[in-house]
Amino acid sequence: MNLDTFLQQLSARPHPVVVDVWAPWCGPCRMIEPSLQKLAREYTGRVEVLKINADENRELVQALRVYGIPTLLVYRDGQEMMRLTGAQSNSSLARLFEAALNGTPLPRPVLTLAGRLLRLAAGLGIALFAWATEQHPMWYLLGAAVLFSAVYDRCPLWQALSARLRQL
Repeated sequence: MNLDTFLQQLSARPHPVVVDVWAPWCGPCRMIEPSLQKLAREYTGRVEVLKINADENRELVQALRVYGIPTLLVYRDGQEMMRLTGAQSNSSLARLFEAALNGTPLPRPVLTLAGRLLRLAAGLGIALFAWATEQHPMWYLLGAAVLFSAVYDRCPLWQALSARLRQL
């Protein structure tokens, strides 16, 4: 199946569609499968579930810009509304189905204070390790990236840049 055919099928459906991109060898895919089946039964007639085997549909997966599995894509009226990558908890999956039904995007996860402090400490630790042992400059870049991951959501430059990138 190619991207145009896939999008035509989605736009013809009267309900929101949750697309599960999975593979038979993927452990996290198998882990969320029972929850997806349960939610598909609960939301029958309101939200549809479509499964795409990533191994059998490589071109489509690439065209959808899916770089990790499992990935869950939510479509309304043929337009992608949101996506989640990686294994999700039962409550996250339930929120995804509810958001698909209501047409509201999921709120972005917010880092807790403990998460921020852990990232700051890890980034500082990596940078100090690189400085103390005179490591390759890539270690400094890694430390800086980890440090930035603690504050990126509060950085106005990053917010402006990421908004621009999402438009592309």
